[in-house]
Amino acid sequence: MTHKRNMIWTFIITSVALFMVTLDNLVVTTALPVIRVDLHSGLSGLEWTVNAYTLTFAVLLLTGAALGDRFGRRLVFTIGLSIFTLASAAAALAPSIGALDAARAVQGLGGAIVMPLTLTILSSAVPKERRGLALGAWGGISGLAVALGPLVGGAVVDGVSWHWIFWLNVPIGLLAATIGTWLLPESHGAPQRLDLSGVVLITGGVVALVWSLVRANDIGWSSAHTVGTLLAGCALLLAFLWWQRRAHAPLVPMELFRSQAFALGTMTTFLMSGATFAAAFLITQEFQFARGYSPISTGLRLLPFFATPMLISPFAGAVSDRIGRKRIMVTGLALQALGFAWVAARGSLPTGWVELVIALLVPGIDVSMALPTVPTTVLNAVPTTQLGKASGTNYMAQRFGAVFAIAIGSAVFSAHGHLGNPAAVTAGFQPALWSSVVFAALAAVTALAIPAPAPRAAANTDPADVLVAA
Repeated sequence: MTHKRNMIWTFIITSVALFMVTLDNLVVTTALPVIRVDLHSGLSGLEWTVNAYTLTFAVLLLTGAALGDRFGRRLVFTIGLSIFTLASAAAALAPSIGALDAARAVQGLGGAIVMPLTLTILSSAVPKERRGLALGAWGGISGLAVALGPLVGGAVVDGVSWHWIFWLNVPIGLLAATIGTWLLPESHGAPQRLDLSGVVLITGGVVALVWSLVRANDIGWSSAHTVGTLLAGCALLLAFLWWQRRAHAPLVPMELFRSQAFALGTMTTFLMSGATFAAAFLITQEFQFARGYSPISTGLRLLPFFATPMLISPFAGAVSDRIGRKRIMVTGLALQALGFAWVAARGSLPTGWVELVIALLVPGIDVSMALPTVPTTVLNAVPTTQLGKASGTNYMAQRFGAVFAIAIGSAVFSAHGHLGNPAAVTAGFQPALWSSVVFAALAAVTALAIPAPAPRAAANTDPADVLVAA
């Protein structure tokens, strides 16, 4: 009974934290057009409002997971919540787009600490044979935040001001940190030194690549700055991989990728996340800049797309425990690509919004099938002692996918259109959304290549899983 009660409290607390961090990412998306006007920002400034958060989130995810393993997951979890809460207050008070982007970067730091630990703490508390159901419910909470994000953002922006989309995080963050301190059990992973060299290399590499993609359309793809930054980013990432093979306590253990299920599942996460986040970013701009919908009207029209994970993901996770995960995620990702292709092909101004909303419902339902099954596949491919770094790696892939896909989609948009008038917005939106189609289609291919799990013999059962199940 005590174990069951602990599992319930663990689920509640980690879900609240997950809800807050996920809601913040989507609530900002709907407010971007208003922020652009109020803070006198261009498209690149809006990109960095998203990417400043996403970049720091992505590059520091493994650092957050490693700190939790070393110093205590509960302790680090509550520290991360506190950082996120304070940065939210700073974002609410930001007087300029530069100050807002800086606050968003610190928010990303807090989110990077919190997010992987929600998955690690919950996964450690649940027996492996029930993780599909638990992570499906966990995905449903994430889906609820995703669904409410645009709607809450639109309602707050229309009813009060965009500053309050950040103020909302303050009471939630304070409450979650306080409850977590008292009720979450403390746990540790393998005590290892923090790979600071790895953090520096991967941070520099990703920032250089994204910076070049964001700036390329303004200064030219063949300019010395663009080419030099791209080459520098690639060199730093290659140096990161070289260092990870030699580091005593690597940020990303390369032996994890010896498992085809882990390697292909992580790539699937990268591509799936890229398709979803880039499409959400682009569609929000199309609905507000081209079609003139208010933030709350945009949130209502996007609700079918964002709300489906809340309904479908728990069911898909539970079913996957019985019939297997591969067929569910492959089917979902393939249909996601078809749904985005429908929107891209029919996204011109003469097409009514009802058709676009119906078209968006297709990828919304389909990605909901993959949201619980892909991370479960990744985590089940590693031993319990590696759950922290595995979940951190998976989340890092998710956020890198979002950063790169948004940067690529924005680059395609800028090459074909601009924010000056509705026709120009749509002219850029349609070809840009095809990049999400490509990401989703490639995700289906990598998911199809994931090998089926071998039956686990009783003799090979991980002792840690027996302890967890007990």
